[in-house]
Amino acid sequence: MDNKFVVNIGRQLGSGGREIGEKLAVRLGIDFYDKELINLASEESGLCREFFEKADEKASQGIIGGLFGMRFPFISDGAMPATNCLSNDALFKVQSDVIRKLASEKSCLFVGRCADYILRDNPRCVNIFISASREDRIVRLCRLHSISENAAEEKMNKADKRRAEYYNYYSYKTWGAAATYHLCIDSSVLGIDETVSYIEEFIRKKLKL
Repeated sequence: MDNKFVVNIGRQLGSGGREIGEKLAVRLGIDFYDKELINLASEESGLCREFFEKADEKASQGIIGGLFGMRFPFISDGAMPATNCLSNDALFKVQSDVIRKLASEKSCLFVGRCADYILRDNPRCVNIFISASREDRIVRLCRLHSISENAAEEKMNKADKRRAEYYNYYSYKTWGAAATYHLCIDSSVLGIDETVSYIEEFIRKKLKL
């Protein structure tokens, strides 16, 4: 019997989603992937890591109907900069293949990058979205990045907009909407460690671990 399973976490910036994901992965004894996917996608494709970093959780910009149904960014100023040689869509496909390959080999936890949509046909998936109060998010970002409250709020708003556009564009679902996930939770209510415990219990019950 195949006992492999996958946990996918969507998160607001500053909600503690990555920290929660790391702690959950340890408790469940499974591998954790967030930014690590960029390295793996780079290695798998032989493409420069910089391509994936620039496209990371960003939807394609300036969509035109391309060859074979691909969507390419517009090329401006009559030149073709290196970043336009590969569309964000092509990079998304490479990263998606890496996510599917990992999920087929072992149990793992993915943070962001539309993993819940990419693995939508996997029957042993748990999809979770983590939010937090605006105040808690600002405090956490100020602490993590040593920035002002105004800078934290600006960073937060930009990240939320970018993540929502990316997720909605590739998944055709709504980022952060309850109907999109199995569980949505506000980490401000219980705090990080209690949120981890709550989600762990939910995962174990859902998957009968």
